[in-house]
Amino acid sequence: MLSKDLLGISLLEKEDIIEILKLAKAMKKDVVAKKVDDSILKNRILATLFYENSTRTRVSFELAGQHLGAKTVTIVAATSSIQKGESLLDNGYTLDALGADFIVLRHSIAGASHILARATQASVINGGDGANEHPTQALLDALTMQEYFNTFQDLKVTIMGDIKHSRVAKSNIYLLNKMGAKVTIFAPNTLLPRGIEALGVKVAKTKEEALQGANVVMGLRIQLERMEAGLYPSFSEYNKYFGVCVDDLKFADTKAIVLHPGPVNRNVELTSNVIDGEQSQIYNQVTSGIAVRMAVLKLLKAGKN
Repeated sequence: MLSKDLLGISLLEKEDIIEILKLAKAMKKDVVAKKVDDSILKNRILATLFYENSTRTRVSFELAGQHLGAKTVTIVAATSSIQKGESLLDNGYTLDALGADFIVLRHSIAGASHILARATQASVINGGDGANEHPTQALLDALTMQEYFNTFQDLKVTIMGDIKHSRVAKSNIYLLNKMGAKVTIFAPNTLLPRGIEALGVKVAKTKEEALQGANVVMGLRIQLERMEAGLYPSFSEYNKYFGVCVDDLKFADTKAIVLHPGPVNRNVELTSNVIDGEQSQIYNQVTSGIAVRMAVLKLLKAGKN
């Protein structure tokens, strides 16, 4: 069971993941039916502390908290005392003093959530730390996959794009390996981390090899804010050799689904007809995100009681 914090998939046991997904599956039905229990986190305070831009993660955590009855507070770096030089730890101490029960942190530095968790009494949830991890994104991806395939055992998942700078890729690799899936990755050599094979993935040499028989095709956003120039020639060339169009999906399993953590650079990682096509579950992922974050909040509350 989750205790105080959720800092990374690498720190979870398989049983923890199963528990979160089981609760999230039930909660997703309630979210869709708009029958949520707003007494679960009554009188609790959820603070989102974001040093980087976000829409999906921040808003879905806020909605998750509100659905469960929590009061939500949003702190965005660009419009807060962070601009006056207030440190991460000082922000944490302040939120503790204000009575925050949960702090969702997004930060550009890997390990920032671990530092905050050690320094505060609030439950800290890693909303993305540099190129390290993004645990709730991997969990919502997993929930979306589970809805369609029921099992992860031997599920063929292909992750394509900017692997080097992607915390989403890393958390998904950790989760999928724990659950028995088979992960293939594909990216330009300049966007592949050295030694990535040690994480238990297959590195494909061609797009056709990467997509062959895949049950899940996951595109990743080009992380322009985290990379230096010159790692690929142009958007159009990237799309040609490393993006996914409808014709590329013929190599995947006929029942394959397409995922992307968003926001999508249209016609770069995925073409518009893939994003809006029948195999796309990108917008379903957003709904899964609310349910997963509700489940995490409820379990963290139970773990602290």
